[in-house]
Amino acid sequence: MYKGIYCLFLRNSSCTVTIGALGPVRFDAGWHVYIGSALGPGGLARVRRHLRYSGGEGGRPRWHIDYLLRHPSFAPGCTCCAGTNETLECRIAESVGGTPVPRFGSSDCDCRSHLFHFQEFPKDRIESAFRSLGLVPIITMLNTNEGQS
Repeated sequence: MYKGIYCLFLRNSSCTVTIGALGPVRFDAGWHVYIGSALGPGGLARVRRHLRYSGGEGGRPRWHIDYLLRHPSFAPGCTCCAGTNETLECRIAESVGGTPVPRFGSSDCDCRSHLFHFQEFPKDRIESAFRSLGLVPIITMLNTNEGQS
């Protein structure tokens, strides 16, 4: 399986979600982008696992993102993946902009967050962050009804 880095784009309405040890977290309406790495044995198959989890498969939440994937206010809109053997998710997280959700998805690094809020669909911004690191981003739209609003 190919290894790499990925982003999950989630569209959501305003809500509060209890995220494991983080506790209740308030989320503004718009788009949230989660940045993750898939350098382990399953590689980018991790993205499919996340999407299956959002569809109701799987057991208890394992990662912070799982809490959002199962919450009815959040819907996956697209993914952005790139093959690499380098640990680059923190560099992507530093460069995407947006409003960070403090400590989300970054318990194993020094980043402020690996989840960012955007008012508008941030596809171009994320693609640019990938390209700035020499990565070739592959965007997959999951729900064409989400559009770019």
